[in-house]
Amino acid sequence: MSDLKHLFEQNRLWSEQMRTENPDFFKRLASIQSPEYLWIGCSDSRVPANQITGLLPGEVFVHRNVANLVVHSDLNCLSVLQFAVDVLRVKHILVVGHYGCGGVKAAHENLRLGLVDNWLRHIQDVRQKHARLLDACPTTESRIDRLCELNVVEQVLNVSQTTVLQEAWNRGQDVTVHGWIFGLDNGLAQDLYISICSRDGMQDIYDAAIARVEIPDLTEKVGLTA
Repeated sequence: MSDLKHLFEQNRLWSEQMRTENPDFFKRLASIQSPEYLWIGCSDSRVPANQITGLLPGEVFVHRNVANLVVHSDLNCLSVLQFAVDVLRVKHILVVGHYGCGGVKAAHENLRLGLVDNWLRHIQDVRQKHARLLDACPTTESRIDRLCELNVVEQVLNVSQTTVLQEAWNRGQDVTVHGWIFGLDNGLAQDLYISICSRDGMQDIYDAAIARVEIPDLTEKVGLTA
């Protein structure tokens, strides 16, 4: 069995540091969970929600899966979404993809990885849906970057179309779904200019976001920091 004593030691040092900096930190952390944000992101170990946003434990509710997908038959994701919206009453849902996503690359290149291929079929659907846009990209790297962005936009729409969000908006709840993408090469999150806060105008917002992705100058990896 692998020796994990170093992880327990690092945990002890972290706990001591937090209590030194703020003696009431863990008391407050244990008392209540009231985040304003739900983060739906990729399982990639290089994309940690709290560190990227500068938020403390307890300030962001997190769901992660391979390639940050929101599938309408995924009861795990839907349960997290429902708990976040109906119970925690989050105000913002952040769907966050990232450049260099292995899942997106595998889907783009039709790689065979095993069981996960069935999951990545959803990204291949996005690829086929936007084949004209992707074919216009000059390089394989730029096509994969565009597919990472398009995948986020599609997942924002998927979140917005769930019964959880539709019912929340019907009762007048204040909750907005946003699409971001993260750059591994610079540590910056970028706004993909899709934020949906009601049923009204959803398609127009989606169409405008797709149009922005279609124009490379508006979606370069710099200059769109959120």
